[in-house]
Amino acid sequence: MIFSVLAFLALIISVCIRDRRQSLFVQSLDCIFEALYNFYIHAYTGGVLSLVNFMRSFIFMNKEDFSKKFYFRLLLLFEGVIFVNCVMTWNGVVSLLPTVGSVIRTYCLWQTDMKLVRFSGITTGVFYGAYYLYYQSPLLVIGETILMFTGMYAVWKNDVKDKLFSQRLQRQN
Repeated sequence: MIFSVLAFLALIISVCIRDRRQSLFVQSLDCIFEALYNFYIHAYTGGVLSLVNFMRSFIFMNKEDFSKKFYFRLLLLFEGVIFVNCVMTWNGVVSLLPTVGSVIRTYCLWQTDMKLVRFSGITTGVFYGAYYLYYQSPLLVIGETILMFTGMYAVWKNDVKDKLFSQRLQRQN
C-alpha cells in the first residue's frame, strides 16, 4: 500500500513541475514505486512496463548526452520493449491498456516539448486508470484520475489559455 501512495504523490508532482529534467526525475521515482506495487498486486504487464519506464525516464532526462541518431534509436528500442512486454506478459485485452499508455508517454517524453509531457499525463491517466480499475487498486485509480485532470488543467493553463489570449491580442492589434 505504501508504494501506491508514493507512486500517487510522485505522479501528481511530476506533471506540475515545469522543468522537463526535474519532471522526468520525479517520474523515474514514480515508476519505481509503481513497479513495486504492480508486482505486489500481480499486475505483471504494468510491473515490467514500470521498470522499463523508469529506465526510459532516467535516460531521457539526459537527452543532450546523446547524438540525434542514437537518441532516435533509444525511442525505437523503448517502444519495441513495450510491445514485446505486452506479448510476453499477455493477460488478455487488459494488457493493452498500460501498453498503449506507455507507448504514447514514451513518445511524448522523448520529445523536449513540455506540452507533450503535460499531454501525456492525460493519456497515462486514462489508460493506466482503466488498468488499475481492472486490478481493483483504488488509490492508483484515484491517482490516475487526478493525474488526468491535473494534466488537463496544466495543458489548459500552460498551452491553451495562453495561446487563446495571445491570438485574441493579435486580432485586437
